[in-house]
Amino acid sequence: MPPLSSSSPPSPSTRDSVVAALRAAGCVFAEEEAELILAAARTPGELAVLVDRRAGGLPLELVVGWAEFRGLRIVVEPGVFVPRRRTGFLVEQALVQVPDASVVVDLCCGSGAVGAALASALGPVELHAADLDPAAVRCARRNVGGQVHQGDLFTALPDDLRGRIDILAANVPYVPTDEVGLLPAEARDHEPRTALDGGADGLDVLRRVATEAPAWLAPGGCVLVETSERQAAAALETFAASGLAPRLAVSEELYANVVIGVRE
Repeated sequence: MPPLSSSSPPSPSTRDSVVAALRAAGCVFAEEEAELILAAARTPGELAVLVDRRAGGLPLELVVGWAEFRGLRIVVEPGVFVPRRRTGFLVEQALVQVPDASVVVDLCCGSGAVGAALASALGPVELHAADLDPAAVRCARRNVGGQVHQGDLFTALPDDLRGRIDILAANVPYVPTDEVGLLPAEARDHEPRTALDGGADGLDVLRRVATEAPAWLAPGGCVLVETSERQAAAALETFAASGLAPRLAVSEELYANVVIGVRE
């Protein structure tokens, strides 16, 4: 491959060879992925390494080191949950529910993509993010302008947030334990199980969040979680049993189901 430099684009032959390698590895969007990998590589040697990693099954976002999320470039690292496009619908619903939010928490934050997107849309806010996984916390600190805490759900948060949170985004794991092995290899093999496995019916962590959320929300504040379509009814019942006013928002385009609970 000819040398790459910031002053000149790679030659067509280089681009074609990268596309061919990715296509041979089964990458459906080989042309688009090739452009991103070419832009990320600083030398021919690095380009070869990145192509090999992608061809070997490493998620594209981990190959190039970032994921696009609601117009933001979110840094991602190995061992950290990669933000999904559909989760942008959760952000959208939070902004609809509390458009003037001033205190925002991104619980089970992973890379911190949800908190970063909310802060970007809302402007100056008091932003907190938290995750149990040290790798996620390190990554979120690169993406989130607010405070990032390590710990198990609400135990990670400063106590003075009780009763003050306007938006509590909790992108909890919701895949039933027996179905984790059925996930695409990119998730199953490269993302932490704690970010995927939601227990026997997928709702274990959601129940814990629903139980504690009312004490942390401000009046009119809301908690938002993703679920699957078949879990939505049970999730709504769980929120209602915790004293929250629940509703379900669905995006058929994104295959997204977001359960919202409001403290009245």
